[in-house]
Amino acid sequence: MAGTILNVMFKYNVTSEQLLEALAPLVDDFAKLPGLQWKIWFMNEEESEAGGVYLFENQAACSDYLSGPLARIVTSHPALSDFIVKSFDVLEEPTAACRGPVGAFAHG
Repeated sequence: MAGTILNVMFKYNVTSEQLLEALAPLVDDFAKLPGLQWKIWFMNEEESEAGGVYLFENQAACSDYLSGPLARIVTSHPALSDFIVKSFDVLEEPTAACRGPVGAFAHG
């Protein structure tokens, strides 16, 4: 497999600007996560939903994040609720055929 995808979605009960302000100090912490290849942040302002799609090198790195302090900071924030958290193995061949950014570490 070419890594582990983590998909996290949640509702927020503040303005979108307030959410972005609250998340901004955490960006560097996410960037430094061991085993994290990339993260895409997303938001649906109309539905007050946000989240991220992460690519970890492997399930162990994903599990370490989920059981670690950064995940606890996010999931315990009073403005956030209704978390949906799912992880998936990446299917390397069809992903690469569709230009998915997974090949850089897949064989390392």
